[in-house]
Amino acid sequence: MNLSNLKPAKGSVQSPGKRVGRGQGSGKGGTATRGHKGAKSRSGYSRKIGFEGGQMPLQRRVPKFGFKNINRKDYQGINLDTLQKLVDEKKIKSELDFNTIVELRLAGKNELVKILGRGELKAKIKVSAHKFTATAKAAIEAAGGEVVTL
Repeated sequence: MNLSNLKPAKGSVQSPGKRVGRGQGSGKGGTATRGHKGAKSRSGYSRKIGFEGGQMPLQRRVPKFGFKNINRKDYQGINLDTLQKLVDEKKIKSELDFNTIVELRLAGKNELVKILGRGELKAKIKVSAHKFTATAKAAIEAAGGEVVTL
């Protein structure tokens, strides 16, 4: 090895490529590879999402239908069989309040909770929630428990 055959390590030198828009002498001056006229040749151009070159976009061609109620309340449902499973696993003893529901990750802290009537409940527990179905309420009270609406 001598000074005549030194060269940088493979991959260490990366050629930056042609600089566009730096005068006619560079070979990439004038339109700077953007072509002539039109929105894409202009500075500040950004295509809108769903833009189809002026053709009516898909989201405007497809018919809309239905009704979206802005006052709708969504409830996170918890069934009786889930409550019975938690009692069996000794995660709840005699009372199930909203804080316990959040800690057990059955619902988020900003969600509304509704107790649903699937399954059966054998344990006597006091349940606090925002709503109860009629069957769930009857089953909890039949087991000797108590229902508290928040």
